[in-house]
Amino acid sequence: MRHIDDETLIAVMSHLMQHQVIDATVRCIGRVGVAKTTLDDVAREAGCARATVYRYFPGKQQLVNAVVAREAHRLTEATLDAAAAADDLAGAATAVLTVGAQFLSSHDALRFVLECEPELLLPHITFEHGDDLLAACAVRLAPAFTRFVDEAHAERMAEWLVRIGLSYLCSPEAALLFDRASVRALVEDFVLPGLQRPVLTGEAIS
Repeated sequence: MRHIDDETLIAVMSHLMQHQVIDATVRCIGRVGVAKTTLDDVAREAGCARATVYRYFPGKQQLVNAVVAREAHRLTEATLDAAAAADDLAGAATAVLTVGAQFLSSHDALRFVLECEPELLLPHITFEHGDDLLAACAVRLAPAFTRFVDEAHAERMAEWLVRIGLSYLCSPEAALLFDRASVRALVEDFVLPGLQRPVLTGEAIS
C-alpha cells in the first residue's frame, strides 16, 4: 500500500473542505439567494466553524466567485463528456445543448438568482460582459467539436450554441431544449448550415 505523506494528506483534506464549503454555499443560495446568504449560514450548512470558511475564503465575494468557477467547471465537464459519446458533429452539438439546458434548469441556486435576484446575473450576460461570457464559453466548449472541425470552427460553433441555448432558456420556448429530437433538428437545420461546407465531413477527424 502506497504511503501518503503528511503534506499530501493535508492538501487533500484542504481540497475536500473547500468543496464542502462550496457545496454548502450552493445549497444556501438555492434556498435564500446570494444577498441573504451569510458566512455563518454557510458554516452551519457545511458543519464547520466560521473560521474554517474564512481560512479558505477571506470574504463572501471570494466564496461566491469560487462557487461560480466550480459550477462552471462542472457544467463544462458534463457537456464535454456528453459530446464525447456522440458519433457526429450534429450529435455532439445536440448533446451540448440538451445536457447544458438540463444542468442549468435543475440548478436550484441559479434558478433562485434568475427568478429573485436577476440584477446579480444580467450584467454578466448582456452588453460587453455578455461578449466576454460568450468568448469564454466558446473556448471551454470548443473541444466538444474538434474531432469533426478545426479549432476556429469549433469555437464559432460553441459560441452559436451558447447564444441559442441562452435565448431559448430565457424564453417561453425553453421546453424545446429538453427534447433531443427537436434539438437535433434545430442543429441540423440552422446551426450546421452556418458553418463552411468544406469543413463539414460528418465524420471524426483522424
